[in-house]
Amino acid sequence: MNQVITDGLILMPPAFAEGLADWSRQDGRPGSDTWATAANAAIAAADSDFGDCLEIVKADAVTKLRWMGQTPIIPGTYLRVSARVKVLSGNLPDVRIAAWPGSGSDVHVSGLTEVASDVAIPAYGTIVTVSAILGTGQRGGVDLAWGVAPTYAHVGLDLTGPNGGQVRIESITVEDVTHVFHRQMMDWVDVRDYGAVGDGTTDDRAAFAAADAAAEGREVLVPEGDYYIGSNLTFTNPARFEGRIIMPDSVRLALNENFDLDGYAEAFGDEVTGLKKGLQQLFNQSDFEAFDLCGRRIILDAPLDVQAIVGNKNSYANRRVVRNGQFAASASAAWDDTTTTRSAGYSAASAFELTGVSNAASIEVGSLITAPQGVGREVYVRAVNAAQSKVYLSSPLGAAPANQTYTFTRFKYMLDFIGWQNLQRFIIKDIEFLCGGLCSAINLPLDGLVFQIQDCYFTGPKDRAITSADEGCQGMQIDRCQFLSNEQGLDVPQRKSICFNINSSDCKIRDNRANKFLHFGVISGSGNLISGNHFFQGDGIVEGVRSPGIVIAEANAKCTFTGNYVDNCYVEWTNEKDPSPDFSGGLSFHGLTVQGNIFFATNTAPWMRFISIKPHGDDHFINGVSITGNLFKKTNGAQLEAVDGVDDSVAPLDLNRTADLEFKGNVFHGIVKRTENPISVRAVEGSAVQSWNVDLSDYLPFGAPAKYALSVLPDGPLKSSSNVTIYSAPYAQGYQGVAGQTLRVTWSQAVKGAAYVTARCDN
Repeated sequence: MNQVITDGLILMPPAFAEGLADWSRQDGRPGSDTWATAANAAIAAADSDFGDCLEIVKADAVTKLRWMGQTPIIPGTYLRVSARVKVLSGNLPDVRIAAWPGSGSDVHVSGLTEVASDVAIPAYGTIVTVSAILGTGQRGGVDLAWGVAPTYAHVGLDLTGPNGGQVRIESITVEDVTHVFHRQMMDWVDVRDYGAVGDGTTDDRAAFAAADAAAEGREVLVPEGDYYIGSNLTFTNPARFEGRIIMPDSVRLALNENFDLDGYAEAFGDEVTGLKKGLQQLFNQSDFEAFDLCGRRIILDAPLDVQAIVGNKNSYANRRVVRNGQFAASASAAWDDTTTTRSAGYSAASAFELTGVSNAASIEVGSLITAPQGVGREVYVRAVNAAQSKVYLSSPLGAAPANQTYTFTRFKYMLDFIGWQNLQRFIIKDIEFLCGGLCSAINLPLDGLVFQIQDCYFTGPKDRAITSADEGCQGMQIDRCQFLSNEQGLDVPQRKSICFNINSSDCKIRDNRANKFLHFGVISGSGNLISGNHFFQGDGIVEGVRSPGIVIAEANAKCTFTGNYVDNCYVEWTNEKDPSPDFSGGLSFHGLTVQGNIFFATNTAPWMRFISIKPHGDDHFINGVSITGNLFKKTNGAQLEAVDGVDDSVAPLDLNRTADLEFKGNVFHGIVKRTENPISVRAVEGSAVQSWNVDLSDYLPFGAPAKYALSVLPDGPLKSSSNVTIYSAPYAQGYQGVAGQTLRVTWSQAVKGAAYVTARCDN
């Protein structure tokens, strides 16, 4: 920048030869004494060094020379005032540049430095150039830093030291030297100024590091070009990329002032590469706990193997977050499921492994396992030992045959964490996964703790939204997410996609919404809290079948299911992952609390049950279940026969051993059977009989028998056949009638009337 050129500023004082009336002997203000009337000054013509110049015989302690014109002082502009001086005879004085700061109408701005350093004149005839830089800013090299109060200056010089010297002065020069300070004034440094080449092959790391060290808070500019960086590089200052960085996969880039996807995508000229490098650094520094996607849409044509991207570790336990963006899948063969079929042996004694698997190395960790018999829902390969021909399972199989053919299907996920042996406290927040029916979304690490997925959208997952192939779901939290199926146009029997599965314990599934998947969740662990979710799975078929919304796949549920909206689906409770499914000890089906939920269905088959228990072995029973305060509602078509039931297609449930089953305080609409336990009914006998048979089959849950009465209280007087009031204490007997669901109340004699009978079906 040169404002003499750009703005037409007049900076240069006139030559002395044009007259001395413009040159003051004082401060330069109008009215001050000029050198035109001074007896000790004259114009020296044709000096051999200076041409026409001013000659002064120094007579005052400080001999001042000031141009009476106003030299403008502009913020951001720096002026160099200079002159050449020599002494012909007499004493040798010193010389210095000086200027008077003014503002407005000849108002002196006080408190400023008005003179530069004295310069000695060493000998007669020696030309001394004296100069000083004048400007508003306190910068290195600025002699007279005045700030913005002065608006102009009267520039010139002073002669100091001994008097009597005959001094000649060439015309005073004023130049705009702002360009000298450009590098300091600009908010960036250029890596090319420090040796960067940008040819894509020369290692420019040293130049980048030098530029960053010199920036001191300013921005580091990377101009157009391809800059190869061969080893880890850290930018401690902001960086602006017009060119791009090229790095080996193993080399890390730390953008400490641009640590987000905007910064990394700009650095590498590509969003996916930028994302990978950002994730790599997220796990290799302590300054940032989160990587922000900046609301950007990232197009993926292949899975992201997060552990392979990081590369230098497979376990991590510090809190880390990826947030605020959108992943969108584009069509690619890289999303195709990989399917392998192998025969294998199984024994309940080694419940978590398949043996005798030929070419086991070809089976991918994380593959879903299916087979004709004995394989429960959501069983995955957690490890492979090719040398021993073994495949290790996420869950036991349920009474699988000794040998059969298994199919191993490896789904492909946008974010695949399965390479992590242990990953703790990782959070995915405010991200939409636009799977588009091409791929699945998240595959959890093999092991870990408290993986959190918050406020995310899962749109159109092909197979799964969230998969756990081992224990990486321990303490998992899925909160406030939306799951939008890719199978909304399909009827229920045709669907195959699932929102999530759990293998471990202590998970929290809260306040989510899902529509038209095969299942909302398949839960194999225990100690889980499921609350506030809305999942619906209906279709347009009148009296159509429905699939379970929640599958609890272990008899040891230890689960609370509260405040959910179960819409056109149901809760199915099984022990399908028990390697020896016949009951041989323990608590059997226990530890489930279902409270305060809405169960709703429309156009469903009347035999659907909102809560269904499906034993996979003999002699199982209910032992500690609470179903209270729920709303059960059915609309359109025939009423629902009951809200509870046992699916005995594999094995029956031993209802005689039912214990601690509480089923009360629920509301029923469009339901034939109003299930309750304990149940209180009003029994009426119009004719005097000694034994009253109270049929409780329309009330007792799961078809359990009436075991015993808690109380029998006559409602009004009991009468004999001759209408005489009878006072009688009855006794009751359970297990009467069809399926034992009748309670027999026996009086001391035949009576008629009414009584309230309270009974239970459990111990």
